Amino acid sequence: MEAGKTTRTLWAFVPLGVLIGLLALSIAIFGADSILGPSQVALLAAAGVAAAIGMLRYRIPWKEFEDALKGNVGSIGSAVIILLLIGAISGTWMMSGVVPAFVCYGIKIISPKVFLLTACVLCAIVSVMTGSSWTTIATVGVALLGIGRAEGFSDAMTAGAIISGAYFGDKVSPLSDTTVLASSINRVPLFDHIKYMMVTTIPSFTIALIVFTFLGLSHSGSDSGQIALYTETLTSTFHISPWLMVVPLITVILIWKRLPALVVLALSVVTAAIAALIFQPDIIRRLGEGITEGSATRIYFAGTVESIYNSVSLDTGSEVVNPLVATRGMLGMLNTVFLILSAMCFGAALKASGMIADLARLLTPLTKTRTGLVSSTVVTGASLNGIVSDQYLSIILTSSLYGENFDKEGYERRLLSRSVEDSSTVTSPLFLWSSCGMTQATILAVPTLIYAPYCLFNILSPLMSILIAAIGFKIKRERL
Repeated sequence: MEAGKTTRTLWAFVPLGVLIGLLALSIAIFGADSILGPSQVALLAAAGVAAAIGMLRYRIPWKEFEDALKGNVGSIGSAVIILLLIGAISGTWMMSGVVPAFVCYGIKIISPKVFLLTACVLCAIVSVMTGSSWTTIATVGVALLGIGRAEGFSDAMTAGAIISGAYFGDKVSPLSDTTVLASSINRVPLFDHIKYMMVTTIPSFTIALIVFTFLGLSHSGSDSGQIALYTETLTSTFHISPWLMVVPLITVILIWKRLPALVVLALSVVTAAIAALIFQPDIIRRLGEGITEGSATRIYFAGTVESIYNSVSLDTGSEVVNPLVATRGMLGMLNTVFLILSAMCFGAALKASGMIADLARLLTPLTKTRTGLVSSTVVTGASLNGIVSDQYLSIILTSSLYGENFDKEGYERRLLSRSVEDSSTVTSPLFLWSSCGMTQATILAVPTLIYAPYCLFNILSPLMSILIAAIGFKIKRERL
């Protein structure tokens, strides 16, 4: 490498060093709450350093930074709306009783011999429905951990099954913010991205389920009383009916019809809101009475809108179940939007200053082959989870670093978005100092290093991504 290019590459590491240093300090001080604001400050500060280097050393005009920022922010416009709709769905699906119905119907099938398998599948289902691995683990996961203890399973084994299922659901759910982010930032239609991920995701999840089944069959025990606690509390709080399954069924049909994601999510919110008025009128009325008074129409309207936009919690009479029925709403997604916008600023500064190209140049020798390109992407995505301690940042930075390489080599962008999800999204809870690792270890009260070996899906996904790349299955090269 020429001396001039070497110097430029060294300068490109400066804002990355600033970002890593500030993120480490933020995590040390704020812990898991660092994602609520300190991480955004770190991103904006690092973006300022990158812009300063670009303007002062390379004489890049400020207008180029503004243009890059406009381009980055403009590219995620639809993703931001989707995130807000996801928040709306999390509220309406919960208040309508859709998610509680899934939990009740799913949790009844738990038996000792297939406990680990059932725990993994149940967490996967709830995570697909909610689009959030964190919510799934903090609610159903906590209950399943208690059941596992009662049936003689180690916390590590149970936590591994819970996290594997939750991250499978998070990865393939159209309601997941990481899935939306990975697809949108790489300019891949959401449902095309999800469909293409199945090539690597289904084999990984299948292997994980087989292993969990084998491990579970070696144990025996009796059902835990926590099953009755959950089902009785949910059925006394919500009107649980099979008719509630019409809401997810309509959503599945709309997805199958390949309607745009915005349309599918918006219609899903509307159908769930209608279902809430039909099946849970008492809950909607209580929400409305907490806001306004007057006619029934006024109260029910207020309660419905409250379930859509606001973070809502219900008192079910059980402190164990209360977290399950708490929702984020649109307001709960604003911090994720804040993080994404801050990351877009950092990415724009790196792009306009030419630092993305400088960093990518180091990786070019490793990306000349299909397997090398995907392997480099996967390793980078997983490594950045350990370096920047956040899956959102890992998704954004990995996509930015390899986007031009995939385009240059003629591979579809959906291969990049899949590789990023196979690494950045699923490996995040395996690092004890990352936001996901700290959060899951705190929620489940199981140290990261203890449960990590049993997070089979999270370990297999990046390896499967590399294996499929080596085989070349379903991988198209647009030009040679």
